[in-house]
Amino acid sequence: MTTARLLVVDDDESIRRTLAAHFSELGFEVVDAPSAEAALSRLSTFEPDMILTDIQMSAMNGLQLLARVRECMPETAVVVFTGFADVQGAVDAIKGGAYDYLSKPLDLDEVEEVVERCLSDRKAGSGLSPTTSSPMARRASDGLVSRHPAMIEVFKTIGAVAESRACVLIQGETGTGKELIARTIHRNSTSGDAPFVAVNCSAMPENLLESELFGHVRGSFTGATRDRRGRFELAGSGTIFLDEIGDTSLAFQAKLLRVLQEREFYPVGSEHPRRTEARVVAATHRQLKDMVAKGEFREDLYFRLKVVEIRVPPLRERRSDIPVLVRHILSRVSREIDRPMPAVSPEAMTALLNRDWPGNVRELENVLTRAVVFCRGSAIAPRDLEDESSAHAEEAAGGEGRGSAAAPAGASLGEMERLHVQRVLIQTGGNKTAAAKILQVSRPTLHRMIKEYELFTP
Repeated sequence: MTTARLLVVDDDESIRRTLAAHFSELGFEVVDAPSAEAALSRLSTFEPDMILTDIQMSAMNGLQLLARVRECMPETAVVVFTGFADVQGAVDAIKGGAYDYLSKPLDLDEVEEVVERCLSDRKAGSGLSPTTSSPMARRASDGLVSRHPAMIEVFKTIGAVAESRACVLIQGETGTGKELIARTIHRNSTSGDAPFVAVNCSAMPENLLESELFGHVRGSFTGATRDRRGRFELAGSGTIFLDEIGDTSLAFQAKLLRVLQEREFYPVGSEHPRRTEARVVAATHRQLKDMVAKGEFREDLYFRLKVVEIRVPPLRERRSDIPVLVRHILSRVSREIDRPMPAVSPEAMTALLNRDWPGNVRELENVLTRAVVFCRGSAIAPRDLEDESSAHAEEAAGGEGRGSAAAPAGASLGEMERLHVQRVLIQTGGNKTAAAKILQVSRPTLHRMIKEYELFTP
C-alpha cells in the first residue's frame, strides 16, 4: 500500500488507537483527533491525504467537518463512518463530497480496502471532486435504517444519483421499501420541492392505466365528460414513481418507451403531444432480466429504465438489521398511538430474528404494531407477536417460557449452529467472553461466527 498521510477523527479513543496503530504498521503517517474542532486545528500543521471521521460527535459533527474540509482543502479525501447508519446520513455524506461511507463496527480489512482504492483514484486523478450540494440539505425521516453492507451500498447509490435526472430501476421483493427509496431519491434531488407522484401499475387495467398516466380529452371514450390531466403532467418537473412496472403489457411498454425517448406523450384521444420534464423511477418485485429473455418485457425499455439500478435485499438476507429496525419501528409506532415505547424481551427478539419474513419490513412493521397494541407489560413477549404467523413465531422462539430458538424441521447444520450461537449471545446479554465459554470456542472463532452469520449482539 502507498505511504500517505492520514488523519483519524473520533471521540472514541479505542477506535482512534486501533485505526492509528493499524495504518501506522502499514507505513502511513497518522495523526488522530478526539473531535472535529481538534481535527481542524491539526490541519494548520498537518496536511493529510485522507481523513477518516466519525459522524456522531459532540459539538461539531463529522458532516460539518466534511463541509469545512471541502471549503479549505478540496483535494483531501474524506471517509465518514457511523454507529447508526440511516439513509439520510449516507445521502448527506455522499452529496457533501465524502469519498465513502462506512458503518460501525468497522472492519479493518474493509477500511484498508477503501483507503487503498481512494489513494489509487487520487493517483489516477479521479473520484475526489466534491459535489456542489450542501450536506445539510433536506433532512427527511425516511424510515430507512440499516447496518448491513448491501443496504449501505443502496444508501450511497441514493446519494450519488439523487441530483441527476437519470431513470432509476428499483428491484426487490414486496415489502422491502422500494417506494421509500424512490421518495428519498426525490426528496434529495434538486426538484425535491416539486410533486412526487406514485402510480401502482398493477392496480388497474391497461386502458385505465394509460388514461391515468397520460390523461385524456373530453369524448375520447365513454365516461370521458371532460379533459383530465394525467400523472405525468401533474408531476411537472418532479418525480413519477411507476410501481410494479413488470406487470404492464407489451403494448403499454411501447408507449412508455416513447415517453422516455422523446420526453412527450399523447393524452388519450388527443392529436397534440405534451411535454414532460418528470423524472421516472420504476420498481418491480419481478426479475425483469428474466422477463426480457422470455419476451415478456421489452429489452429497449428495460435498458432505458435501468440507467441506475438499485437492488434491495430481502430482510431474511440481512437479519442483523432486525434489531435496528425493531427499535426504529417501535419508536415510531409508540409515538403514533401515544404509548410508552416497550422493551423487547430476549425471547421475543430471538423469535423476531429467526423468522423468514416473507413480507419483509412491511410484515415486521405489522407484527410490531400489533405487539405494541397488545403488550400489557413493559416488554414485548413472544405471545405479543402471535398473529396469523404465530406458528412461525412459536417455532422460532421455541415456545414461550423456554426462551430458546428451535431449528425448523429439515434445517441444515449451519442453520442449527446459527440459531444456537444467536440464542447464547442473547442469553449472555452480548457478553462475548461468557458466550465463547458456553459455546466452548475461542473469542476469535466466536467473532468469525458473528460476522459470518450476521448475528445480533445485544
